[in-house]
Amino acid sequence: MAETVVNGVTLPFLPVGGVEGLKVRGPIELPKERSFDTILEGEFNKLKFSKHAQQRLESRNIELNDADLSSLQHAVDLAEKKGAQESLVLLRDLAFIVNVSNKTVVTALDGKGTDGNVFTNIDSAVIAH
Repeated sequence: MAETVVNGVTLPFLPVGGVEGLKVRGPIELPKERSFDTILEGEFNKLKFSKHAQQRLESRNIELNDADLSSLQHAVDLAEKKGAQESLVLLRDLAFIVNVSNKTVVTALDGKGTDGNVFTNIDSAVIAH
């Protein structure tokens, strides 16, 4: 059989200690909170911001801290438990329209932007704290 050399290594390459130590090992057990399923589910349940909402936040110089995001997430979770689809969430002097089913903030308004506005196509309102 002809030797095959790749990047200076003759194939088939065998470890110096032999192949006995390479026996099939069982699956690695991770704690439940670090499992792939748990992390993936957490990412799916995390609140997202549409591109439009991100632009609104930037153009109005609205900055949300971790407590704001937590309050907003909690409000969306409450709306979801009540069966809401499109919700108006009021947080301090801010207003957010949220698509509850896919947990996406569609748009954001500050106190100045809410004066005289009429919110349509919503089925619920949540006052976050």
